Amino acid sequence: MLDTTIDALRDLLGDELVRTDADLLATRRHDYWAASHLREWRGEPMGEPGCVVRPTAPEQVQELLRYASRQRIAVMPFGLGSGVCGGVLPNDDVVLLDLSTMTRTRRIDEHDLLATFDAGKNGLEAEEEVAARGLTIGHWPQSIAVSSVGGWVSTRASGQFSTAYGNIEDLVYSIEAVLPNGDLVHLGTAPRAAAGPDLRHVVMGAEGTMGVVTGVTFSLRRQPEVRRCTAFAAPDMPTGIEAQRRIIGADWRPPVMRLYDHSEVRRNFPDHVVDTSGALLMVHEGPAVRVEAEVGDVTRIATASGLTPMDASVTEEWLTKRNHVPTWSDFFEMGAVVDTIEISAPWSRIDAVYDAVLASLGEVPGIVNASAHSSHVYRSGINLYFSFAVLAEPEEMEARYFECWHRTMEATAANGGGIAHHHGSGRLRVPYLHHDLGAAGIDLLRTLKRAVDPAGIMNPGNLIPPA
Repeated sequence: MLDTTIDALRDLLGDELVRTDADLLATRRHDYWAASHLREWRGEPMGEPGCVVRPTAPEQVQELLRYASRQRIAVMPFGLGSGVCGGVLPNDDVVLLDLSTMTRTRRIDEHDLLATFDAGKNGLEAEEEVAARGLTIGHWPQSIAVSSVGGWVSTRASGQFSTAYGNIEDLVYSIEAVLPNGDLVHLGTAPRAAAGPDLRHVVMGAEGTMGVVTGVTFSLRRQPEVRRCTAFAAPDMPTGIEAQRRIIGADWRPPVMRLYDHSEVRRNFPDHVVDTSGALLMVHEGPAVRVEAEVGDVTRIATASGLTPMDASVTEEWLTKRNHVPTWSDFFEMGAVVDTIEISAPWSRIDAVYDAVLASLGEVPGIVNASAHSSHVYRSGINLYFSFAVLAEPEEMEARYFECWHRTMEATAANGGGIAHHHGSGRLRVPYLHHDLGAAGIDLLRTLKRAVDPAGIMNPGNLIPPA
């Protein structure tokens, strides 16, 4: 980045907001995408932003975007860096807008059950603050301790308790955002509206390509009165999936419903279920009378569907360990490249997706694991979370990684599934978005981008397929 540009930004925003120190630039070269970490681990040259701007208020974001739009300078928003699809990959022509310095809790309203935070607020800190008042956001991604509330919105995130509480789009009441031209918008003013299209969705899931989320208001819940866990052994994935379909069809909504195939059972719960082919774990919470009724009827449905009750301690163990994961470099050092890929499909197609993806992954040279579990359940379908591990020499790891992703995306689409459930698109899924959106949908996305960001400054290369 030209020194004159950095000087102009410092004149506009102040020296303390515009940073070029090497240590900070080095930590803002990418997010938590496995491919970026692999390249770094291999010692490959990596780009870094020309400078980092660290605002503390929306007005400073407005000033930056007005200037960047006039000068056609690329701006890349950054929350806490927990994204796993390559949404952050700057070069020295980019201003990295680091929102981790915007951390205020603006308001918690116990009467209307609303809480408003700056976009850079740490998700776990936000949850702990409302929990101190007997409330909950109800959003529990695995990354909750290392992700921001604005990042949740920008990637259309989902949490582990989504089957009852919903995904991020179900929890957001309103969004404050700065458009690429510097205008500040407040999207959402009431519990529900019919004032035209829901403009919150212009920025929700846009991954920084349509503007910058600067504030989020959530609609809260009271903390549940009781919580109970159940677990069931499943003879195979189709039987476990069918049991979940029947449970949801009976209008029960256990917040957590997780079905693990045989490979994942052996890997994750060896002390509990070494002999079972699959395991369905559920958490039930809410008013005591409802939880009692739910557990009783869910147990009846599960056993009638061919499942066998297990010791609920396996679910309790999952609750205590669910967010503990090794780092990417731990696997690289063992000669393996790994990742997880989340997709979804209607009930009628999910078995075919599961079979096709595992069969295709099984053809990758060096594959040592291809498995799946479900973790988000809906009236009309279910998600699958595929995991893969490939042994390869360091110089072959990246090619094997992208081959696994390609096979999973293509097999999912060919069998009627959606190629992205909740991690967003980033740069990783751009070549596959046509499967979900179609040619006309891609054109509509580009048209929206041109209308909202005519200068093309917002996170170029991310999400939007090139023409």
